[in-house]
Amino acid sequence: MEQGDPFETPPHELLSDDLFPPDSYAGTVYWADLPLDKRIKWVNHKSYAEAHHELTLLCSTFKRHPLQPIREHFSKYVITGMGLFVEGYVLFSVGNLTSLFEAVWPLCWGSYEVCSENWIASVLYLEIVGIIIGQITVGILGDWIGRRWGLIQDALVMFTGTILLTAMWGKTLQGWIIMYAISLMWLSFGVGGEYPMTSTRAMEGHPRDHGSSDRLHRGRKVLLAFAMQGWGQFANQGVLIICLLMFHGGGSPPYGELSTQWTFRVSFAFVGIFIIYLVYYRVYRLAFADHHLKLSKRKHGVTGYDVRSLRLIVTQYWHRFLGTAGCWFCSNFFFYGTKIFQGVFIKVIDPESTVLSGWLWNLLNVGCALVGYYMAAVLIDYKLYGRMRMQAVGFFAIFVIFVISAALFNKLEKPGSPVKVFQFMYFFSSFWSQFGPNGTTFLLAAEVYPASVRATAHGFASACGKLGALIPAIIYNYVGNRTKFWIVSWFGLVGFILTIVFVADTTGLDLSEQEKYWSCIRRGRVQDYHGVAIHPRHLSLWESRVLHHNRYYDPALDKQNKINELRAKYQASIARTNIKDELELHDNWVSENVARHFQMEKEKGHPERSKETTKEEIGRDQLRE
Repeated sequence: MEQGDPFETPPHELLSDDLFPPDSYAGTVYWADLPLDKRIKWVNHKSYAEAHHELTLLCSTFKRHPLQPIREHFSKYVITGMGLFVEGYVLFSVGNLTSLFEAVWPLCWGSYEVCSENWIASVLYLEIVGIIIGQITVGILGDWIGRRWGLIQDALVMFTGTILLTAMWGKTLQGWIIMYAISLMWLSFGVGGEYPMTSTRAMEGHPRDHGSSDRLHRGRKVLLAFAMQGWGQFANQGVLIICLLMFHGGGSPPYGELSTQWTFRVSFAFVGIFIIYLVYYRVYRLAFADHHLKLSKRKHGVTGYDVRSLRLIVTQYWHRFLGTAGCWFCSNFFFYGTKIFQGVFIKVIDPESTVLSGWLWNLLNVGCALVGYYMAAVLIDYKLYGRMRMQAVGFFAIFVIFVISAALFNKLEKPGSPVKVFQFMYFFSSFWSQFGPNGTTFLLAAEVYPASVRATAHGFASACGKLGALIPAIIYNYVGNRTKFWIVSWFGLVGFILTIVFVADTTGLDLSEQEKYWSCIRRGRVQDYHGVAIHPRHLSLWESRVLHHNRYYDPALDKQNKINELRAKYQASIARTNIKDELELHDNWVSENVARHFQMEKEKGHPERSKETTKEEIGRDQLRE
């Protein structure tokens, strides 16, 4: 820290950095306890200092090895989020391909003369159902068997699902549609498991990643991995455009059946390349994936699945589940409601659009969303904004955009300037979805729960979110375009209210503090915890104003508890050192006396005795004494 830093922690106290980490405390005062003007000054000072430190480190690394920053970015974020890349690629390919299938097989996808309407609708339904089953099942297994096992089986399921989608066939279009739906459901099971597994993996990371780095950049780590979902959408749309141009010879209709078969099969085969590498990486390179789960279970004396913690989540943290699951439901309602039926919305924007032009419009839409992903990663750990505020602002912005679009729908449909306003608002809503609830719901559902049931809670919350994707897939078939906008808008308002009331803000919170608080909850001794995990800043409005969880917050008692913990660790370390010294003395004593005792045994007429036997008996006798 630079000399003269006004926020430097006083050096007079032993182990001050352990008691008052300088990234969270202004001297001995927690940052959220500072008066508003000093809090703003302190947060900005620390943010600028950390940004300067990271930029300096980046520049020095680039000078030594220009490709090293790119390599580190890939290893930390791209590889971690590769499962979500596959999820974004495959999940949204369904909406992209639907417009092509409708143009090529109108008797099947349009008038339903040769195909069952129920099976056509089941393509979307079974996809979402597969995701929901995967989220819940793999979330539970990830907490039970381990994160690494969940990540490996996800990759294997997605790989086999990709093979099915690439090679599926049917003697009739009806049979082909059935195989398409079943193959998509199987792959979606693995895709669903990626939600709890990727979030916990990105957040828990490597054991060395915790401490100051975790408090300052935990949200960024998760959201940069989550941004791979957006790149998956972008890659899918790009690959489909290239394939159509290659196999069809252009983008103008009519489109041939053979070129369509090649287009969608090659697009699915393409993502299989990434999944093969993902399988390899997760089998051979994830040595520490279960580290934090094992620590949590060992601390609570759990050997299998932590059933007790799950029951306490239902009884003690039901409000957090309502906040994470309810907001995810609202977020997915408009996110997937607009993505799965993006062809319908783009038709409103451009009634004369062809399949290719619709795909190009969607490519622009995904580009706007990608800007939102990275803007969210930049500001997610900024203490004066953070998770809860980002989510609330995002929900409210989407609410306003869709209300205006619905209210002025007839005027905005008209060609010329009005429809350009419509275009801007639709694409701008994609930005706010990512720079808001779509990213924060993914992060918060992992952060606000204890490690031993983190994947389970995340899986259930994300499954509730996917119900928000299933419902518009059903009701949008029965309502008009303007009504779609009206329906979507109100879920933005509901999400805003749920965020304000039930969502806890974990920005800057050390999750080890949350684990300490959870240990007190498990023991039924919540009054024993006085730390920052129950600071009003890190509690929801419901927790602080209705349940009064912050009533035991006391910085002085928390400091004393920390001192006691450090003392206990020191004494345990001394005890281990003493035991080690005793064992070394024991080994030395045994070694010194082995030769003498062995010689005595030989003199007694027992030459068959070995030195190893003599040493073993001497050690046993001494330990008995």
